[in-house]
Amino acid sequence: MSKRPTIEGFRNKALKNPQVKAEYESLSSAFDMKRQMIALRKKAGVTQEQMAKMLGTAKSNISRLESVSSEISPRLATVEDYARVLGYSIKVEFKPDQKAS
Repeated sequence: MSKRPTIEGFRNKALKNPQVKAEYESLSSAFDMKRQMIALRKKAGVTQEQMAKMLGTAKSNISRLESVSSEISPRLATVEDYARVLGYSIKVEFKPDQKAS
């Protein structure tokens, strides 16, 4: 009986392609940030609709903000507000690009 393919297996196979890997790495910080935002909201027990009310916006804006497939990049002030209403602050950190070495 053959084993079903997994997302992890697909990801690992795709990342062997240098072009795919470069694109993936260029987007990884945005994905990480959005995953953290969703995790913090869920940890607080807040729905997207509740989050929208807390921020004075529409639920569709929260959905778009949290979407890893959205091509719209949120403003820093928006991310700061999102964190603040959940009791967090953000820290932007610049690190040397290891590929440039």
